[in-house]
Amino acid sequence: MTDTNSLTMDKPVEHSLLDNGAQHVIGKGLDRIDGPKKVTGTATYGAEFHPDNCAQGFLVRAPFACGKLTGIHSDAAKAMPGVIDVIVDTDRFARNPAQGGETEAPKQGVSKVAYFGEPLALVVAETFEQARDAAQAVTFDFVPEPGRYDFDKYRDQTDIPADGAAPAQHSQGDLEQAMRDAEVVIDEVWTTPSQNSAAMEPHVTVAHWDGDTLTVHGSYQMVAYQQQSLADALGLKREQVHMISPYVGGGFGSKLGISSECIAAAIAAKQTGRPVKVVMTRQNVFDATVRRSNTHQRIRLAADREGRLSGIGHDTITSNLDGEDFFEPAGLATHFLYGGENREVNHAIVRLNRVLSGSMRAPGEAAGMLALECAMDELAEKLGIDPIELRKRNDPDKDPEKGVPYSSRKLTQCLDEGATKFGWDKRNPKPAAVREGEWLIGIGMAAAARPNMVMPGQARVSLTPEGRAVVQTDMTDIGTGTYTILAQIAGELLGLPIDRVDVELGDSDNPPGPGSGGSWGAGSSGSTVYLACETLREKIAKAMGCDVGDLTLKDGQAIAANRSVELGSLVGDGLSAIGKIEPGETGENTNQAGYGAHFAEVAVNVTTGEVRLRRMLGVFAAGRILNEKTARSQCLGGMTFGIGAALTEELVHDGNNGKLVNRDLAEYHLPVNADVPQLEVMFLEERDPYANPLQAKGIGELGISGAGAAVANAIYNATGKRVRDYPLTLDKLLDALPAL
Repeated sequence: MTDTNSLTMDKPVEHSLLDNGAQHVIGKGLDRIDGPKKVTGTATYGAEFHPDNCAQGFLVRAPFACGKLTGIHSDAAKAMPGVIDVIVDTDRFARNPAQGGETEAPKQGVSKVAYFGEPLALVVAETFEQARDAAQAVTFDFVPEPGRYDFDKYRDQTDIPADGAAPAQHSQGDLEQAMRDAEVVIDEVWTTPSQNSAAMEPHVTVAHWDGDTLTVHGSYQMVAYQQQSLADALGLKREQVHMISPYVGGGFGSKLGISSECIAAAIAAKQTGRPVKVVMTRQNVFDATVRRSNTHQRIRLAADREGRLSGIGHDTITSNLDGEDFFEPAGLATHFLYGGENREVNHAIVRLNRVLSGSMRAPGEAAGMLALECAMDELAEKLGIDPIELRKRNDPDKDPEKGVPYSSRKLTQCLDEGATKFGWDKRNPKPAAVREGEWLIGIGMAAAARPNMVMPGQARVSLTPEGRAVVQTDMTDIGTGTYTILAQIAGELLGLPIDRVDVELGDSDNPPGPGSGGSWGAGSSGSTVYLACETLREKIAKAMGCDVGDLTLKDGQAIAANRSVELGSLVGDGLSAIGKIEPGETGENTNQAGYGAHFAEVAVNVTTGEVRLRRMLGVFAAGRILNEKTARSQCLGGMTFGIGAALTEELVHDGNNGKLVNRDLAEYHLPVNADVPQLEVMFLEERDPYANPLQAKGIGELGISGAGAAVANAIYNATGKRVRDYPLTLDKLLDALPAL
């Protein structure tokens, strides 16, 4: 019998077992245990599963943007060499369960195309090339209908969405009166474009059936949710779907839910009686998965002459398909980052015929802090106050909206530590005052904040007679280091070296984990491993005949009362326990978030307007750092996301039909090695007992939050020009450059 240790976070965990571990692997910058497999090519990603007799599928997408589909002609395609079948199932291909956890029944009678490139059919052939070739021969009959493609044209025609990751609407006090009474105000609009997650690995599913049981190998972020979603789409029971995703080559939100390739592969495998593999091309990924919505953000700040905010407003308009509830929660951090008794944070959606909008890494703050933190910079300049000092003066002692205390908050310390390390005191606050040859030099900063969340999850940990630990959960590793983190937690608590801990992830036959999203992965899944190990420690103590408080576990030995016993000899045929975590009252009666500060130095060419980022520093406080190396890697990646948002990334929609113009990695300009200088990351010592038993908080998305704003503020300091339309490309700077 496997015991279950359940914890609902209703009260803080003041004393974590990780503080007393003897193995000393927690917090260390250990190499990732999956690294050797990845660099040698032996880690098996979704497309690398090759079942016998596997056919290849290629999605056929709508060649028009908006209208009623009246016919699909596939005979010519079926007659082409190697073609096995053309699967047409618009009822299910056209669904968009892209956020995970969708449980609605399949829509029936879908004949209306909502966006250019919407998947409508699947060609199945012996080879990928044959399927791709035949897909061009599939033709459509349709009745075109007027579409909505221009965001600015319809910006005054909005829906108010239901509450999502944050409340869609919040109002307290009287912001309008605060703006009238304030000695200094900011009231400006910032815009951000659509973006794509651009994960390295394209979306993929390999599907095969064994009777009424479906097995899919692929690239999925949240196996437990996606298993249910796929079952619902196909009219199956959950237990009829086996989902396997041991390695994910990045997701950044684009793989939170199942995409069309997954449903199409499953249907095609059933109809053809053969395994079917569908790998999206890069253009498919851009056209038919999910984008971060563009935003139109109005920021209002009301302050006295000392810079203390009396009012703050953040109104965001985003876009999405008709009927979709998701909105980019750009005001997420605005709710709690700064004080001010009069507050408005509102979100609205413009309905457009563009590809689905959904979560992309740090939904909310990634876009919202590009506006908020630049507005704070503008306010500091108007007041003649240092931007860091302004933020410190508005660092509240409790949540300004809910009135609850912060579980832990080191924003001011991050600002101070970063300023010292970066040399902020050497910054010339006068814009366009520092020049080196043909380069204008500027320094900027921004705060970082990202809420911490606990999500329900489970894990099983077993001890074998050989003295090894086995961790099992359907939690995924999307490149964030989950394999290593869970091994470290189990190794620390059970006194085992990392090479004696086996971690099995991404299999729906294992206990359901929280999935990879929202920066909750390490804290939530790590807590489930912690709880399972806590139970195993009690069992080991019982076998040793000692109190668990007197037990020391180290290097595979159980030590108590001057005895040292091999761990494996105490477990009989083996021991196992399940750990289960649930969110609770600590998430309601405290405000939980990680904090940080970004500092950037740029050079802007006086002739061309080219921007070169010269150096950048991020300082972060996110509770216990479980692995210094993987945490730093996450922050470096987040800061790079911010660089891209500030300088290069923009999905361009054709104004005539909403089609994506730049739908590959050649034309969608991600920051590359030459764009990114040597970035620095610092962590402040912190514990948050309200977060989880690990006392750790999410960090993956904290590194993005505010990063782009620091770059934008540095560009202003270099040139004296405020650009409120992202990305800050050189053409937007040219008119501000000095004559040679």
